[in-house]
Amino acid sequence: MADSSFDIVSKVDKQEVANALNTAAKEVSTRYDFKGVGASIAFSGDHAVLIKANSEERALAVLDVFQTWLVKRKVSLKHLDYGKDEQPTPRASGKEYRLEIGLKEGINQETAKKIAKIIREEGPKSVKSQIQGDELRVTSKSRDDLQAVQTLLRGADLDTALQFTNYR
Repeated sequence: MADSSFDIVSKVDKQEVANALNTAAKEVSTRYDFKGVGASIAFSGDHAVLIKANSEERALAVLDVFQTWLVKRKVSLKHLDYGKDEQPTPRASGKEYRLEIGLKEGINQETAKKIAKIIREEGPKSVKSQIQGDELRVTSKSRDDLQAVQTLLRGADLDTALQFTNYR
């Protein structure tokens, strides 16, 4: 019997992010509490979002609106990259505050090694995993073992959003 396998990836659905951003921008432009504060949200390049407002609190409020729409669109907030800070902190730029948020895609080597270690130590013994660039391939003779690995990884506390693709 042939081995079954699946890939573990971390990809951002750019169309859903764009839909969430456009909806958030529309809400920011029409909400009464954002009137006259110069609040805006827009893409800044391919993998970043730029939020502007006249105060730090308003910039964080715009971020909250954006995060709400991402959740409604079923995009994980783990894809948001706030830079070296754990929490988003708007930076003063002249008369306005700016907050640039990156979008994380792919699984870095450190996280891939952590996932492989979790599979090796806590997963079924028949399961093998190998790192292939920014994704992992998991193979086993038993499909039940593969599903057990997926359940294990969904419950793991990782700082990366994971998707399971190419289930064969």
